[in-house]
Amino acid sequence: MTSTDHQWQVHPVTPERFEDLVQVLNPTRREKHCWCLSHRLTAAQERELGQGSREQAMRTLCERRNPPGVVAYRDGTPVGWCSISPRAENTKLANSKLIRPVDEVEVWSIICLVVRSGFRRQGVVGQLIEGAVGYAFSRGAPAVEAYPVDPQGRMDTTMAFVGTRSMFEAAGFECIGTTKSLASRMPRIIMRRTAEPR
Repeated sequence: MTSTDHQWQVHPVTPERFEDLVQVLNPTRREKHCWCLSHRLTAAQERELGQGSREQAMRTLCERRNPPGVVAYRDGTPVGWCSISPRAENTKLANSKLIRPVDEVEVWSIICLVVRSGFRRQGVVGQLIEGAVGYAFSRGAPAVEAYPVDPQGRMDTTMAFVGTRSMFEAAGFECIGTTKSLASRMPRIIMRRTAEPR
């Protein structure tokens, strides 16, 4: 089956959808496993929001006006996660010396993409990115940025969460700059998709 043979939906991860996020991101609920916080919050913010629990810190973020991202569903099953929200609300990114803003546009930033185990190479990423961008634009984002790499071959899967240039180009993004940040020893670039004029 191709991606067009399935029913796809992408929704912001509100508190009611938190368990769907868990199925994609951390199904065994290991505290030390990724909760998609390290590129977003300082350690002090994690402690404040979660009272010692990283899972609780993520739950708290889901209660905000702008949840920390979206979950993609295929035929009703949660299959993907995209961390997307205003760059200004991601403290570590907003203060980064390695990934600096290229201009004054109040972009929303894609920090991370995760496809649930057992669903990779099945068209999830394209649906996930398109859904995340649509969500950001529906909330008034003037543009969406991502900070992927441009690998010449296979890349370390532990760093695949940043995405690749080709996957974002396929979703209509253009490269607008470079960063000083590395993933798998490769430089991360700045890619942007601008909202259509209303």
